[in-house]
Amino acid sequence: MNSLEQAEDLKAFERRLTEYVSCLQPATGRWRMILIVVSVCTATGAWNWLIDPDTQKVSFFSSLWNHPFFTISCITLIALFFAGIHKRVVAPSIIAARCRTVLAEYNMSCDDVSQHGDFFFLPFY
Repeated sequence: MNSLEQAEDLKAFERRLTEYVSCLQPATGRWRMILIVVSVCTATGAWNWLIDPDTQKVSFFSSLWNHPFFTISCITLIALFFAGIHKRVVAPSIIAARCRTVLAEYNMSCDDVSQHGDFFFLPFY
């Protein structure tokens, strides 16, 4: 393979990788918003649960029954983590890290601009 073909292959790989990460950005943004909303709901519910004077007087399950907002938001947050939201939120970063690992074998690296989904391939010096 001559250097012109190699450059074409590298540019094609760069375009495909950029396209793939760009497609992930909207979904990643939605998952981040969902995680933020559920986390804020859980924190708000936990605050109300903890400052309630009846929480200390009744059993744990009765206390959860008296605070359905906290209970539901907490269960939702746990279900989201079991469903893998923590992986979906950082998916573009995982892909960039794996690309850096593979490209290191060829004495190259890539810089990702996460908000735009662009990758720039740089040779090591």
